[in-house]
Amino acid sequence: MIKQILNRLPRKPSKSSDSRDSVTGPTPPSSSSSISSRNGDLQAGRITNLSNQIPPGSSPGINQLNKYAPAVNSRPNGNYVVPVYEALPSFKDVTSSEKQSLFMRKLDLCCVVFDFTDPAKNLKEKDVKRQTLLELVDYVTSASGKFPENVMQETTKMVSINLFRNLTIPPREHMVLEKIDADEEDPVMDPAWPHLQIVYEFFLRFVASPETDAKLAKRYIDHSFVLKLLDLLDSEDPREREYLKTILHRIYGKFMVHRPFIRKAINNIFYQFIFETEKHNGIAELLEILGSVISGFALPLKEEHKLFLVRALIPLHKPRCIAMYHQQLSYCITQFIEKDCKLADTVIRGLLKYWPITNSSKEVMFLGELEEILEATQPADFQRCMVPLFRQIARCLNSSHFQVAERALFLWNNDHIENLIKQNSKVILPIIFPALEKNTKSHWNQAVQSLTLNVRKIFTDHDPDLVSECLKKFEEDEAKDKEIRSKGEATWKRLEEIAASKAASRESAIDPRTIPHQVLSV
Repeated sequence: MIKQILNRLPRKPSKSSDSRDSVTGPTPPSSSSSISSRNGDLQAGRITNLSNQIPPGSSPGINQLNKYAPAVNSRPNGNYVVPVYEALPSFKDVTSSEKQSLFMRKLDLCCVVFDFTDPAKNLKEKDVKRQTLLELVDYVTSASGKFPENVMQETTKMVSINLFRNLTIPPREHMVLEKIDADEEDPVMDPAWPHLQIVYEFFLRFVASPETDAKLAKRYIDHSFVLKLLDLLDSEDPREREYLKTILHRIYGKFMVHRPFIRKAINNIFYQFIFETEKHNGIAELLEILGSVISGFALPLKEEHKLFLVRALIPLHKPRCIAMYHQQLSYCITQFIEKDCKLADTVIRGLLKYWPITNSSKEVMFLGELEEILEATQPADFQRCMVPLFRQIARCLNSSHFQVAERALFLWNNDHIENLIKQNSKVILPIIFPALEKNTKSHWNQAVQSLTLNVRKIFTDHDPDLVSECLKKFEEDEAKDKEIRSKGEATWKRLEEIAASKAASRESAIDPRTIPHQVLSV
């Protein structure tokens, strides 16, 4: 009976295409979870959730052999058409020796891609495919014994046909301004997600499975395959990016031969984003992957890794849409400094290079990141960059935006930073003392004034003589500035008087009473 059933199954098509129609739209990335949270064992309950998500109008009981109407493939060239789309028997209904053959047939059945732009189209066929995909996930999860090469080939083929497609990307000229307020937008989800999610889950479990031999699998999960996965990270759907992040991290961990290539490919994405487009939806997810990768770098750090910090990570502070990925970027930066504290000077000078001038919210982010960096900075490295650093902090202290001034004053709440400042107070206090004095006298925000007085008290308690000396110099400088201003005002007043007298003399020179009557009559 089983042989008769298997003989009636559709044959493998001869030709396929790698593109699929999809409907996507702009959506903000919301990748705030850490990559480490995805590095544990695969959640057993995830497949249960997938099984429960049955699309409206579909019927769950399809393990029996049922014939359906011809499937309509969404591929534009129309070469991949299956005349009859049938459900295959369940794995529990066949013998152990036939399971691998049935697995291959189910993979082939799932190579048909349906059009999800019309939710009422091919409901039964879509349900057949969905249930088949769920069975494939169960099979890979419970597999015992290494997967042979032909299974790996068919697996990557099925995954490629379903996942690799051209993403619909909104016009780039509008993208930067849209992403500034990205958090306020509702994400636009891919209508094909009911199938895409299970394909991603299947491939994630296949890559993570101990039965997948990396030496064999690398022939099919090759550089070209990895590049296409990285391209999909520009997807507008945050659910898809979350799966891709986890899968790419698994591939990086399992396929050591691919590691240099993956790092280089991510570098290239960053370069294009920073210097050309300033548009990519998956920067936060890429940085989450890198955060885990950087923490695993061996010491001493290779020159390649230091160049990556200088040429890619630090310039990522430049784009205006940094709020989309700043948390992940800050984590990567601090990971580098914890690996090699001498890099603190390089990182701080890089921050100062890209310090925002007119964007106060971005400035607050920079100050928060600066605190994390300084917390991991050693005294010797701090001394190399403290002069330009505290010139910038002095400007922040005097900012008319109260959040910027407040965030700069909060640096003194950190014990490590306060100790670094105290150890170098003879250099730092003369730089920031004028800003502190101006805040206490004239800043409009009461909270900023109060915090400024607290900071000044810290210096007074630590070195009252230095504070007195700085106050004396500040008063002298103020007197000189006042004298210069008064001289300038006197000069301007004198110039105004001269200009007024010359204007009066010109008016008298052309007095109508002195002009001949003949000229006036003309």
